[in-house]
Amino acid sequence: MSKLYLVPTPIGNLEDMTFRAIKVLKEVDTILAEDTRTSGKLLKHFEINTPMMSHHMHNEHKTVDALVQRLQSGETFALISDAGTPAISDPGFLLTRACVQNNIEVECLPGATAFVPALVNSGFPNDKFVFEGFLPVKKGRQTRLKILAEETRTMIFYESPHKLLKTLAHFVEYFGDDRGVSVSRELSKMFEETKRGTAQEVLDYYTQKPAKGEIVIVVEGKK
Repeated sequence: MSKLYLVPTPIGNLEDMTFRAIKVLKEVDTILAEDTRTSGKLLKHFEINTPMMSHHMHNEHKTVDALVQRLQSGETFALISDAGTPAISDPGFLLTRACVQNNIEVECLPGATAFVPALVNSGFPNDKFVFEGFLPVKKGRQTRLKILAEETRTMIFYESPHKLLKTLAHFVEYFGDDRGVSVSRELSKMFEETKRGTAQEVLDYYTQKPAKGEIVIVVEGKK
């Protein structure tokens, strides 16, 4: 039976891979990978020999129709990203939507995703929160920050190391220098770190100690 599986992969520590994820990746016809070089290392580690094909943000618009046709013919696919759960700030949404629209079964396995441990580690309220992913780089960034300045729920952002200081400076400017901020990086890896403090304190810290690795920023909501 045709089916699309969305399979989370570890965000760092390979021991976070689930038995079920390994089983699915071994049994499907094809694995759709964001970066076949990165995923190739993962598959080799777990002795998974399923054929891979590239599926990333630069080609997903062009390949969705062809993939849906293959699924309709009875193939099974597993979609994986470089790390974490597909479609969460990663490719996957377009194909998932197309499958739903064409009555093709979709199943997302539970597993690793970066923002959940970062949220819990922050110590901020997590009964209600808003996931913002990556802020707009240029167009719409100021408008979005002005709107979020009034958000009362805990906010979660993804950011790259070379843009961290710019984003923290914007949080100081738009949210206030005393707004609570928690930065988690390299989650589940050897050099995992969570830095908590006011927006200004965290900005000062990373100005003196440039950050490396994957970064999740959790910001306290407006009181």
